[in-house]
Formats: sequence, C-alpha cells, structure tokens
Amino acid sequence: MSKNAKIAAGGVAVGLILLIWLPWWAAFLIVVGVPVVAYLALDPSQRRRVRRVARKELGH
Repeated sequence: MSKNAKIAAGGVAVGLILLIWLPWWAAFLIVVGVPVVAYLALDPSQRRRVRRVARKELGH
C-alpha cells in the first residue's frame, strides 16, 4: 500500500470514529478544519509550493 493510500485509509478511519463519538456537524468541522488550519499555518512560499505540486498532480 502506498503512503498516500495509508494516509487516506487513516483519514477515513478517523472520520468514522468521529462520526460515532460526535454529532455529524462537529465531526465535519474537525475533518474540514484541521487541513484548513494546517494550510493557513504555512508560510506564503510554502503555500505556493503546495499549490504548484497540487496542480502538477491534477495535470495542469
């Protein structure tokens, strides 16, 4: 299993656990909020690099 597949599987597992323990809206806020906060914590140069890599993966 590739590294990205392991990360995705872990994210799905955490999401399902959160849905069981918390109301759906709280789980949604956590699942969406954590990556957003992590992105906003990056320097502007790091954000540009993340956008550039994401575009390459999408084929632009």
